[in-house]
Amino acid sequence: MKRWLKISLSGVAAIVTVGVGFVWYMYASLETTANTIYEPREAVVPVTDIGGGQESAPAVQPKVEKIKEVDPFSVLLLGVDERANDAGRSDTIIVLTVNPQKQSIQMFNIPRDTRTEIVGRGSVDKINHAYAFGGVNMSIQTVEQFLGVPIDYYVKLNMEGFVSVIDLLGGVEVNNPFEFNMGNKKFVEGPITLTGEEALLYSRMRYDDPRGDLGRNTRQQEIVQELMKNALQVSSVMQIQNILDEVGGNVKTDITFDEMKKFALEYASSLKKIDTMEINGHGQRINGIYYYIVDEQERQRVTDAMNEHMNEVEPS
Repeated sequence: MKRWLKISLSGVAAIVTVGVGFVWYMYASLETTANTIYEPREAVVPVTDIGGGQESAPAVQPKVEKIKEVDPFSVLLLGVDERANDAGRSDTIIVLTVNPQKQSIQMFNIPRDTRTEIVGRGSVDKINHAYAFGGVNMSIQTVEQFLGVPIDYYVKLNMEGFVSVIDLLGGVEVNNPFEFNMGNKKFVEGPITLTGEEALLYSRMRYDDPRGDLGRNTRQQEIVQELMKNALQVSSVMQIQNILDEVGGNVKTDITFDEMKKFALEYASSLKKIDTMEINGHGQRINGIYYYIVDEQERQRVTDAMNEHMNEVEPS
């Protein structure tokens, strides 16, 4: 009996040791990946020169860690199409506001052809060109000026990584409103499950869409929502490790590992719904170039909606 007890206790101890070791391994993998993708942004802030005038110089501004404080926060998601010897363009520009107290996320696209001032460039151009001119920093500053609302965090996703992560999650389910062809793929009307490559094609189509860029934006939002939903349901350990490996090479963000832990452990599961909206405007050719024109009244409507969603309220 005593010998059996010793064997049993030894077995339990071995299982506990292996379990603790495995948890520690996964934690270390998460931390390593988080540190790999962490890339703080630089912001142009005024500094006083020796002569007493003002000039602009790149400096890292102190960041308010809103996630750790469980405050409402905003995120700029840039889907970037980068190629060899090319700075690339931000093919997808999505803004999210997250309010833990309201238990909701608000999401909208900024059409990539939107005509606006490119901050730090001194010119007016398509908003997605800001990334080509000045990378993440110029993109954030341009979006902030366009919306009149500060961006708290950013996530930059290489579109090739977008494809791989969707495949690792088993694809995404969407409800296609009409049949169309894109590349060599036919997308039938109704509920369909897409691979990563198919999801990329599905999200990029706009010329055959009667709503143009707005229809394209809606498809992108649908895929992002499904991707977030699927990511929260990952149960396979090997799947988690594969996703971490894929994310490490294709994502950059200024969200720290501590903030990720806070978000995942304390209030990610309490976010009950995702609301979407559109930025309305019209297409116009200026000097032979197509732009999406958003008037001041519409910009103010979007700004007001963001501010209203991020207003803190006590839970009901």
